[in-house]
Amino acid sequence: MSILPGAGWWAGLPPAAGAAVMATGIISVALHLTGHATSSLIALVIAVALWLALAFDFTARLVGDRGRFHAEADTPAALTAVAATTVIGTGISLLGPQTVAAALLALAALLWPGLLFNVVAHWRSRMPGGAFLGCVATQGLAVLAAVLAAAGGPAWLDRAALAAFCLGLLLYVAALVRFDLREVAGGAGDHWVAGGALSISALAGSKLTASPLWSGSAHMALRTVTLVTLALSLAWYAVLLTAELRHPRPRYDIRRWATVFPLGMTATACLSVAGPAGIAWLMPLGEILLWIAVAAWLFTVAVLATSLVAARHPARRESPPR
Repeated sequence: MSILPGAGWWAGLPPAAGAAVMATGIISVALHLTGHATSSLIALVIAVALWLALAFDFTARLVGDRGRFHAEADTPAALTAVAATTVIGTGISLLGPQTVAAALLALAALLWPGLLFNVVAHWRSRMPGGAFLGCVATQGLAVLAAVLAAAGGPAWLDRAALAAFCLGLLLYVAALVRFDLREVAGGAGDHWVAGGALSISALAGSKLTASPLWSGSAHMALRTVTLVTLALSLAWYAVLLTAELRHPRPRYDIRRWATVFPLGMTATACLSVAGPAGIAWLMPLGEILLWIAVAAWLFTVAVLATSLVAARHPARRESPPR
């Protein structure tokens, strides 16, 4: 679904717009991990502003347009509400306000079961990349719970994070068997979530691996699964990037934000896995991937702005000769 032109374009955005919050928020997290505190804060402020606008629109539809709300709640993109909330919560937790981050985890956990049930119930064969958002939303809960546990939260948060991590992996497999591989060459942007879902799984795994709650064979198992998911996500990255170069899709589509999010998430996963896994070269790789993601974010913003200007000021057709 493309962005709607006109004065009320923001109110006309579909749930897929939540990917813009996810993309901006995870780039903020990656910038924080690489020591770019000011840039990270700016990105987080933008992400929070977008989240608040979408939350207002979400509530307005729930109260004033139940038909549209229920129709959109059945689509995979509805799960961006959960994923975006967890990404914002993770960014806020890194800054220190753990109470706010915990409240966002509670909100995401409240939204998650109903939306996930509705979405999974409407799964079909040959799904686009949005099918992987069930995994992304679930792993987002795992990441935020583990981050809060590491910041001094109760131990049950780590156990809840492990449960969400395992469920997220199962949801990935379930989505993969339904994923239409033709999307790799012709998808509008959300096909990148096939790799991004593995990246956020690796991020969740890195947080669990770093937890002192797990030791011995449990720690080794978590480390192994984390490295496997990260390796698979990097393989997806290479495949999807190659497909983009061979089959360019230059026209703006709101689902392009679901391309920027996996780019940023893969960078964040590399940066986060490096320490707990003891693999130093993942840090410079993560930094390179981060700047690719930042460039993609800026480019997508520029294309969005250009499309909005074009929609508001369409070129006048030349008058036919008399």
